[in-house]
Amino acid sequence: MTHDDANRSCAALPCAWYHSNADGGLEAWKVGDKMFACYGHALDGVSVKTADPESAQFLIEIGAAIKAKYFHRSWVRIPFDHSGYDSVKDLIHTSYSLIRNS
Repeated sequence: MTHDDANRSCAALPCAWYHSNADGGLEAWKVGDKMFACYGHALDGVSVKTADPESAQFLIEIGAAIKAKYFHRSWVRIPFDHSGYDSVKDLIHTSYSLIRNS
């Protein structure tokens, strides 16, 4: 998955909108006023919310994600060099659904 792939996946979701800070720091996709996907300034991966800290830990343990620095334990970061496009797209959609339903 690439940065462009992640952006296309996020943009296809209903009511999703893109937000970028003017200082070039945080790029995020939001639904309403809440973030469901985020890129740091390095643009080396996408951070998404999981259902709970246990789900995040499972993804980290199986090597599908890494800890998302500075985020709650229920968030993970998927590096863009991750080979599973469909699984990353599913994680973006899950994050979106969790945030939209909250």
